[in-house]
Amino acid sequence: MIDYIKGEVAELTPTNVTLECGGIGYQLNISLNTYGAISQESGVKLYVYESIREDAHVLFGFRDKHERELFLHLISVSGVGPSTARIILSSLNSRELENVIATENAAVLQSVKGIGAKTAQRIIVDLKDKIKMTDESGTIRLPTKNDLSETGHAAVSALVMLGFVQTASQKVVSRILKESPTLPVESVIKEALKRL
Repeated sequence: MIDYIKGEVAELTPTNVTLECGGIGYQLNISLNTYGAISQESGVKLYVYESIREDAHVLFGFRDKHERELFLHLISVSGVGPSTARIILSSLNSRELENVIATENAAVLQSVKGIGAKTAQRIIVDLKDKIKMTDESGTIRLPTKNDLSETGHAAVSALVMLGFVQTASQKVVSRILKESPTLPVESVIKEALKRL
């Protein structure tokens, strides 16, 4: 899996960027927000999501991990593919999208091209427990209890990405860390998978 690509901007349009890295040009689909963030730069680092289909391998690029996380949340919703998620992230910036989901404002989502009432409602229902408003640093604050350590937060995030329910994941991880506070994150996740 490609985590990020760092290189020189060879070509840039509002929807695509070609980054040259080690003599190879990687074409990445980007949102308008990422385009705005990199349009004045000659060298950039973009976080990557790789969509592998039968007929194509498509790369999506994001200015920061936060936007990529939101993209991953969006494509986890039934009926929302990578192209639709990119349109949503082009129409709304990360904070606006989080606010729309947190306040259950389906009307704003429906104003995005290609999003109907049912899809807008599904996005809100599926993501309102996964997405909370961001803190000042732009990191998604998962609705975790403050007593979770950094290891606990990482474990809960991983479990949520694997499709487990947030609240159940928090309870299990919290219990595991109370029993064994020095466990590394991988061991916490493995133990949680046995218990969930």
